[in-house]
Amino acid sequence: MTETQTRQAVRAYHEARFRGDIPAATAQLATDFTFSSPLMSSTDPEGHLKDLPAFLSVVTGVDLLSELYGEAEATLVYDVYTATPVGAQRTAEHFRLDDGKITSIVLIFDGTPWQEIMA
Repeated sequence: MTETQTRQAVRAYHEARFRGDIPAATAQLATDFTFSSPLMSSTDPEGHLKDLPAFLSVVTGVDLLSELYGEAEATLVYDVYTATPVGAQRTAEHFRLDDGKITSIVLIFDGTPWQEIMA
């Protein structure tokens, strides 16, 4: 894979996810896939997006701050703005890829303020 291919797959996933297009986001994921975040983990390419519509219902904007791409990995850093007491959430997301598909995502953010909302 080239850095350009990595960028295309990761950006396609990121953009599809934040516009709520679950099929397009899922299309970028490998069958053998893992996801982890402070609030959940999944090995199901579709399952980790099952709560996306509820999350997007409180998202008011996303500002991409940094993009770093390698041949088989990428990191995005962005702020997610929400209509919740959390407000703005600084987030980092690390991706690993194989053969043009995302094989793992590690989502990094402070989950503490979300635990109260989710309770």
